[in-house]
Amino acid sequence: MSDGSPDEGAGRLVETRLTVLCWNLAWRFDDGWAAREPLIVDVLRAADADVVALQEVWDDGDENQAEHLGRSLGLNWTYEKITAIDGVDLGLAVLSRWPIAGREGHALPSMPSAGGRRDRRAMFAAIDGPRGRIGVFNTHLSWPLEDSHMRQEQVRSLAGFVARTRIDGFPPVVCGDFNAPPSADEIRMMTGETTCPVEGLYFIDAWGLARPGEAGYTWSNRNPLAIGHFEPDRRLDYIFVGAPADNGAGHVLRARLAGVRTTRGLPPSDHYALIADLRY
Repeated sequence: MSDGSPDEGAGRLVETRLTVLCWNLAWRFDDGWAAREPLIVDVLRAADADVVALQEVWDDGDENQAEHLGRSLGLNWTYEKITAIDGVDLGLAVLSRWPIAGREGHALPSMPSAGGRRDRRAMFAAIDGPRGRIGVFNTHLSWPLEDSHMRQEQVRSLAGFVARTRIDGFPPVVCGDFNAPPSADEIRMMTGETTCPVEGLYFIDAWGLARPGEAGYTWSNRNPLAIGHFEPDRRLDYIFVGAPADNGAGHVLRARLAGVRTTRGLPPSDHYALIADLRY
């Protein structure tokens, strides 16, 4: 006789956890960037995430920020350059507690602007976790509020990249600064609330599932580095996960923000970090 339990017939639910952190580090866009570095390390150390996806990571030719963070925290790392500004590279990075077995970069659609092209990319990292390989994707979409049409093109390209590169087993994890709120068409394309770019490929919004009805602003005017842009508070940063397996692998259990505190008036970044715990 059925007891009506939600996991009946699905096998035993996975009880172990994978902690993922996603964070835009604000490159070197402010005069206090060097003073922010130890604050970033402190936030990442306290979070103790298994996998970290970072945007706006710098490389000045002498030092790579991802390498510095990996060395400071004892994590493996890989970096994907997007562009260079005044001789310093800006890019994406994935850090991992476990070995990174493979990686791939992917160019997203971009468009010209007054200051040059708004180049955008995505990256993929295959992580050899202790309970099976994990496919992690990281991206940073176009930032202007009026660029929804371009972000939609970028999401289509990103979805194709995920479909081509994802690993069988654990659901794909897609992190990034999408520069769009949950109501935007480009986000709804990811979650299947409008037409999916790749048939059958949709993602769970970790914050939306774990904290329904809560704003979860990652761009907030409470942040001294954000307020000067005179933009509305928004949730711009996401951890998306593919459909969970029958045993619950990939199911979102918890989500929270980090990096919200300032030290002597200095925040670690202009974005808050997003953390999610998944069944793994």
